[in-house]
Amino acid sequence: MAMPHAARLSVAASAGSAAPVDVPAVLSQMGRAARAAARTLALAPAEQKTAALKAAAARIRAATPEILAANADDMARARADGMSGAFQDRLALTESRIEAIAAGVEMVAGLPDPVGAVTESWTRPNGLVIERVRTPLGVIGVIYESRPNVTADAAALCVRAGNAVILRGGSDSLGSSGAIHKAFVAGLVDAGLSADCVQFVPFSDRTAVGLMLGGLDGNLDVIVPRGGKGLVARVQSEARVPVFAHLDGIVHVYVHAAADLDMAKTVLLNAKMRRTGICGAAETLLVDEKVAASQLKPLVEMLLDAGCEVRGDAAAQAVDPRVKPAVDADWDTEYEDAIISVKLVPDLAAAIDHIETHGSHHTDSIITRDEAAAARFLREVDSAIVMHNASTQFADGGEFGFGAEIGIATGRMHARGPVGAEQLTSFKYRVHGNGQTRP
Repeated sequence: MAMPHAARLSVAASAGSAAPVDVPAVLSQMGRAARAAARTLALAPAEQKTAALKAAAARIRAATPEILAANADDMARARADGMSGAFQDRLALTESRIEAIAAGVEMVAGLPDPVGAVTESWTRPNGLVIERVRTPLGVIGVIYESRPNVTADAAALCVRAGNAVILRGGSDSLGSSGAIHKAFVAGLVDAGLSADCVQFVPFSDRTAVGLMLGGLDGNLDVIVPRGGKGLVARVQSEARVPVFAHLDGIVHVYVHAAADLDMAKTVLLNAKMRRTGICGAAETLLVDEKVAASQLKPLVEMLLDAGCEVRGDAAAQAVDPRVKPAVDADWDTEYEDAIISVKLVPDLAAAIDHIETHGSHHTDSIITRDEAAAARFLREVDSAIVMHNASTQFADGGEFGFGAEIGIATGRMHARGPVGAEQLTSFKYRVHGNGQTRP
C-alpha cells in the first residue's frame, strides 16, 4: 500500500534530506489531502474516532523514547541559541509530560462526540420539523510555537470534532512535535482513519505560514494561532480565513468593597503567581477605595513577599516603599511575568469602566460576598470569561471540562472563550416535511 502523503513528508524530514523543498507545492498538496480527509472524517462514526484517539494515546506512550530523543536535540539547539529559561521550560519534555500528553488525548476521547448532535428542534405551523445539527468546520490550520504538547492537543480536538487539521509547529520544536505527530497518526491508521486527517508541516520554512494564512487554495476553513503576541498579530492581520485567537491577556482581579480579605488574598495570589506566563494570569489588581484601609496594604505586601513586582498608583505606592510608580502603559500591558499593576477605584462602576477601557476581553474576576454586585459585574463586563470569587487561572479548556483546548478566543463571532471540540463545529439545518409547498 502506498504511504500516506503526511507520512511521506514526516519520513523525509526525519531522514534529514538535503533536497530542496518546493514549499508552495507541498502545502498545496497538503491542503487538497486535508480536504479529502475531512469529507471522510466528517462521516466517521463516533466510536471509530474514539478508538482512533485511544490508539493515538497508546502510540504516544509507546514512542516515549523516540519523542524524548527528538526533544533532547531540540533542547540542545535551544541552549546553544541562548533561549531563555522560560522558553526552555515550555519546550522541554519528560516522561511525565509525555504521559500527560497521552492522558490528555484519552480525556478528549472520553468526551461526547459533538458531531450530529441536535441542539434545537421545533415544528412550524405548516407541520415542517426543523432541527439545528452540529457539523464539523472542515479543515483547520493550527500555527503554534514552542509547546510540543499543542501537537497532540490540537490534533485530538480536531479529530473529536470531525475536522482535518494541518499543524505548523515552531522551528525550535520541530523534532519534538514531529515525533509526537508521527505517533499520533499511527494511532489514527490503527483505527482505520487516514493519516491525512492530521498533517504536520515537517520543515521550518516561514513561507509555509504565509501560505496557510492565504487559505491553501480555499482548502483551509479556520486558522488558530497559539503563541506570542507577534505571531498572533501577524495571523490576525494577514489571514484570509476566519481566525480563533486572542492577542492580549490583560486580565483583571477586582477586590470589591464586600470582599473577604482571606479569600481575596488566596485567589489573587493564585491568579497572579501560580504560573505567571499563561494568558489567564492576572495582570492588574483593582481595589475598591472603601476597603483600601483594610485590604490594600495586606494584598500588596503579600504580592511583594511572593516575589512579584508591584507597579501602583499613588495609593498603592503609599502602602509600601517597594511599590514602583505605574505609568499609563502599565494598565494596557500583559506582563507574562511576576509583575502586576495595582490601582484604587471608587466603586464597582469605575472598576467595570477601567476593565472595559484597558482590558482585552479575555478573563476578569470579581471578589465579593455581595451577590448583586457580582451579578452586575458578570453582566456588564464584556469579556469571554467573567468570574466571581475564583482565580483567573481557571481560564482553561481542561478546567472547563472540555478535555483540552485549542486556544482562547476573545472575538465575538462563533467561538468565544476556551475553544474545545464543541466550539470546533458549525451547524446546519435539517428540515423534515410531508409534501409541504410554499404558497
